[in-house]
Amino acid sequence: MKRSILLSLCAFSLLLACQDTHPTTDMQTQEIAPPIAERKDSLLEAHGNTRVDPYFWMRLTDQQKIATDPDIQTKKVVQYLEDENTYTSEIMKPTDSLQQKLFEEMTGRIQKDDASVPYLKNGFWYYTRFEEAQEYPIYCRKKGSLDAAESIILNVNQLAQGYNYYAVGGLRISKDNNILAYAVDTLSRRVYTYKFLNLETGILLEDEITNTEPGGAWSNDNLTFYYTTKNDVTLLSEKIWRHQLKTDQKEDVMMYHEQDPSFYISVKKSKSDDYIVISCQSTLIKDYHILSAHEPTGTFRQFTPRNGPHEYSIEHFEDKFYVLTNWEAQNFRLMETSQEATDLKNWSALIPNNPDTLLSSIQVFSEHLVISQRSNALTSLKVIHQKTGNHHEVSFDEPAYVVYPTTNTEFNTTKLRFIYASLTTPNTTFEYDMNERSKTVLKETQVMGGHEPSKYTTERLFAEGRDGTQIPISLVYKKGLVKSDQNPLLLYAYGSYGNSTDPWFNSIRLSLLDRGFIYAIAHVRGGQEMGRKWYEEGRMFKKKNTFHDFIDCASYLSNEGYTSAEHLYAQGGSAGGLLMGAVINMAPEQFNGVIAAVPFVDVISTMMDESIPLTTAEFNEWGNPKNLESYEYMHSYSPYDQVRAQAYPNLLVTTGYFDSQVQYWEPAKWVAKLRTYKTDENLLLLQTNMDAGHGGASGRYRRYENVALQYAFLLSLEDINE
Repeated sequence: MKRSILLSLCAFSLLLACQDTHPTTDMQTQEIAPPIAERKDSLLEAHGNTRVDPYFWMRLTDQQKIATDPDIQTKKVVQYLEDENTYTSEIMKPTDSLQQKLFEEMTGRIQKDDASVPYLKNGFWYYTRFEEAQEYPIYCRKKGSLDAAESIILNVNQLAQGYNYYAVGGLRISKDNNILAYAVDTLSRRVYTYKFLNLETGILLEDEITNTEPGGAWSNDNLTFYYTTKNDVTLLSEKIWRHQLKTDQKEDVMMYHEQDPSFYISVKKSKSDDYIVISCQSTLIKDYHILSAHEPTGTFRQFTPRNGPHEYSIEHFEDKFYVLTNWEAQNFRLMETSQEATDLKNWSALIPNNPDTLLSSIQVFSEHLVISQRSNALTSLKVIHQKTGNHHEVSFDEPAYVVYPTTNTEFNTTKLRFIYASLTTPNTTFEYDMNERSKTVLKETQVMGGHEPSKYTTERLFAEGRDGTQIPISLVYKKGLVKSDQNPLLLYAYGSYGNSTDPWFNSIRLSLLDRGFIYAIAHVRGGQEMGRKWYEEGRMFKKKNTFHDFIDCASYLSNEGYTSAEHLYAQGGSAGGLLMGAVINMAPEQFNGVIAAVPFVDVISTMMDESIPLTTAEFNEWGNPKNLESYEYMHSYSPYDQVRAQAYPNLLVTTGYFDSQVQYWEPAKWVAKLRTYKTDENLLLLQTNMDAGHGGASGRYRRYENVALQYAFLLSLEDINE
């Protein structure tokens, strides 16, 4: 299946019309023709520059997508997407058995009757479990003891019956333990409806809150629920409301309205149960408003005034707040302030800024503070005794790993729970005695069929970028593999929003590793693996550093003998899909194949249109193209705009019809344009999930169908067919 694919069947132009045609072994072999999208030039003008977009017509509104009687344009767009799906299906048909085998491998490694580690909150032990062959979780609890009878809070499998997509999130239980609030999305548009269930009677209340986010907070009166609503057009969360049980949503009281469209907002309850906290966040600014959870009809007060770029987080404990802040501290420092005087001028320092260590988050206990930190592209945990100031780090031995605190709901304990994993070690939940400095394994994720970490090797390398920057690379492969230019290697990266790509374990990768692949993560600038500066060096007018880092990592791996361009593959999704689009424009010769999942590739058009969900919240990440300097810089790397006549690698592009983060038309237009310009005969495939959005299919197993397709695409390019 290298380079081109020949199948024994009718030409694609006859495929849809001749459904009853049955190919035979002696039928003349013909190459399948891809769909050709209609060109209908739209002129997009800005700053005296005119861009011609021949596929602008592919854009549909939400109303068009969900209409029961679709209009002509909708039918035309849907037909094109379905034709592309059919083409992809037919091209990949020789891999059907491989895809099925991969799917069975991946799902076969999942423990079918799995359950999470129970945690204690307000007198109940909570956990989530799965039953064999069921797609969705079952949320449960036990009163007082793990030996008590199980009570099922919510069985999502029952709720999801009859839906192609069903997502539940934002479970919140009232302080008296009686009422469950949970949010439901049945369209994959990330627009949820909150429902309320009486856990004592099992009766669903009449209360229903629409157009919301999966996150909210109960006041301590057990009657008042705070929630977020979205802007109808942009889908940005913009208002916080107070809802009284047994009343209509129309009677709810607006508590906060975010006027700045560059901010996301949310509402939660403090771990102490004493405060309702509104969080407002843009790319470079965070802001909080607090209200006593004991005063549900009170007024929120701002924690400290917004004053330029300032990111911070807060944790309440007893009569004070701990504050993790980058005020005069690029890598953040820890401060504290009285709960009665929270203005920045009252903050006092506890842990100073360290230019080599990024402070990421804080866990508060009655005797200890736990700091999650990041240094030299590795995460670690620092435990501090609040009274003595004595501190130590929780240590690990592997060269590349990740460690994060998990659910820690109790203050009065010396036990910290955290999750540890590496590229070879499955996610393991530990309970750590902060006084004794001892670890106890509570759960190690089981890989069914067996998994022996010692059979795989993890390395941590540093590639030198073109500007001299040392770029970390984490990689894993099956032990015994030797350096060779014949090794297939899949290189992954994200590199945006300060989101770090850590070396987590994922059992699905075993399907590649066991077939001779090397898997590598390029920790490119734009994330925060190497501290806050690492992020600053990969956004706005320094965004091309992200792309250059990835290309330089690819070159390094080839030059060091791990692989070669003929066997090197790349993968990224969402903003990582932008990365894929940029690098194949800049250095297509370095890759044999690329997977771009839900890729953000039409940068200028999207960022020029403030009606598109989330656009305004992205200006500080990419720039605002209404500014000439930003426009020119963004245009210089925008994958859709920079498509040109050249040879491109084999390419598989995936998207979701209902995607609210990266609209489906971006990858659809990109593929159509690539078909027009590319000078090679390599594969160019588009696969659209017509029932899902940004996160793909819902359910525990269905999502692996797409992964199986992606892996079959890679393996077939290596002539690996089983």
